[in-house]
Amino acid sequence: MKYWLSTSALGACLIAATLPPNAQPQEPAALKRVNEVTLAGLRPGRETLAAAEKRYKAKYREAKLGREEANVKEWWDACNGKALRLEVDAKGVIRSVTVTSLAMRVEECSEKAAQIAHHKFWFTGRGLKLGDPRDRVIDLYGEPSSSGPSVKGDRELELLSYAFDWAGSDVPQVLEVSCDRATGRVVEITLAFPNL
Repeated sequence: MKYWLSTSALGACLIAATLPPNAQPQEPAALKRVNEVTLAGLRPGRETLAAAEKRYKAKYREAKLGREEANVKEWWDACNGKALRLEVDAKGVIRSVTVTSLAMRVEECSEKAAQIAHHKFWFTGRGLKLGDPRDRVIDLYGEPSSSGPSVKGDRELELLSYAFDWAGSDVPQVLEVSCDRATGRVVEITLAFPNL
């Protein structure tokens, strides 16, 4: 027993000696505590619809389909079936940002229409984007607070939900990532600020 204890202590000292002076051992993915504050370059709870319209151009916002509600604004890439959806409060402050590849797709569309939505900028502050594998979600954010099956239209999904209440009330509180169950790829990301 004494041999085992001294071997363990020696191993711990060797590991500590190989780390740089200020380095901390890596946390396992299950214990990782990181939060997210931006999606598509927008920060829910801080930025306004005006900032989004400046970034993504108000004239390209989708209103033709009659789907837009007063508190929901959407930019839609009909060529690729992608959309950027914002929920805003009465003062125009963004409450949630959603990027999705589950939007309606149109067969005939121009190259210009595909460029309008700027979906190349639709990623989180940590770099998660549509089409990434499920494993990348776990690598970036750790194990979700909760997960389970979900369905949207005819697509079977896995919903990974991250609660950031531990990070303070001035940051977005929920990140939801939907992955296609068949491919394991990210098809929708939502970052939401709590309703006050």
